[in-house]
Amino acid sequence: MGEDGQPRKGEGRTAAAAGGAKRRRRRRRPKRAPGRPSGQEAGQKAKKTVEGASSTSSTAKVGASARGTSGAALRSKKKKSASKKKQAKARRTAPAVATKREISAGGVVYQRNGDEIEVVLASRRTRRGQLAWGLAKGGIEEEETMEDAAVREVREETGLLAEIEASLGETRYFYVWENVRIRKTVHFFLMRHAGGDIDDRDDEMEEVRWFPLDRALKRAAYRGERDVLKRAADLLR
Repeated sequence: MGEDGQPRKGEGRTAAAAGGAKRRRRRRRPKRAPGRPSGQEAGQKAKKTVEGASSTSSTAKVGASARGTSGAALRSKKKKSASKKKQAKARRTAPAVATKREISAGGVVYQRNGDEIEVVLASRRTRRGQLAWGLAKGGIEEEETMEDAAVREVREETGLLAEIEASLGETRYFYVWENVRIRKTVHFFLMRHAGGDIDDRDDEMEEVRWFPLDRALKRAAYRGERDVLKRAADLLR
């Protein structure tokens, strides 16, 4: 105020501004309606909702993936089952194959060369043209014993004379020839070399050769005959 009691220049505006400030300070925030969340609470709730939705989506994806895997496995199982049924039906409807039984006899012919034991193997060509080494053997003719057939076949296929010393058991196998299934049994004997010449053999065999016993066990083409050679080795050693 001035000396004359009148307000000085600027004092009125200052007081008015102060009064306005006081009025602004007296303003209060409106009360929330009961049950209405604050902004922070609403944000947290929205976050939980999003997380819940994400979790539900992930669970749904996992479930869908599991169902897809299970469905693929089921389809694969059904496909295999259908394939097996188709194969079984093909076997039932296929024309029957005639079966024939054959009995043959043969021998393991050996000789001692110092401390070494040698045996005879003969080779012939397979239907595929491969050279296969094996034991001399052949069919049993009428009114012929297995022993007589073994001695005869050895003489014809190797040109050698041999004497039977022991039985080496038998082998069994089958093959198909001209649409006929052949079930074959071959009886083998251990035979000691008694003479003859490998050049006197028939033309059925391509080559005849003496092998050390251990080497013959590796060169024999057929597992059944390798087993027979092992039995011979057990008796000779």
